[in-house]
Amino acid sequence: MSRNSLDFTIEFNDSLRLFCLKGIVFRILVSLLFNGEAMDILDIYNKYNNFGRFFDMDHKVVAPGHIEYNMVVTESHLATPTAMHGGAMAGFMDGVLGVAALSAVEAENKVVSTIEFKINYLSAVFLGDELKGVGIVLRKGKRILLAEGKIYNQKNELVATATGTFNAYSFEKSDMFE
Repeated sequence: MSRNSLDFTIEFNDSLRLFCLKGIVFRILVSLLFNGEAMDILDIYNKYNNFGRFFDMDHKVVAPGHIEYNMVVTESHLATPTAMHGGAMAGFMDGVLGVAALSAVEAENKVVSTIEFKINYLSAVFLGDELKGVGIVLRKGKRILLAEGKIYNQKNELVATATGTFNAYSFEKSDMFE
């Protein structure tokens, strides 16, 4: 007995509706997992961002795709008795770029991962310097984002610049929920 195309279309539409409903239910359940209240993806990111906590980094979203990140250079960031390690600066810059990208896609229930980034160190950074990173998404596609970052010291001198490419993917595929 052969199936006609109308039966297949009805089954396909029912399957699509069920898939969408499961997605909605999943989002509600994820929200309830976090203390019974809705949390946005940046809140969830902050909960698991041990690197940012270790470096005492603090960010704010100016607008989706535009963030500011702050940190003070401490002894744990140093490569010499007074100068910041380039890897610590690169870690800070990855946070600047990544949170800018994340803020651009969180409303779509997506997270991001770094594909690549390039950093330019423009001047030395020293113990006690107060750094401000500014991240802006230059281009946002369905899956790929390009972000630009700039880091300034407390004298508003530009100390580093970078660009980074990020992959956006569904929150459900991340490991940021229990």
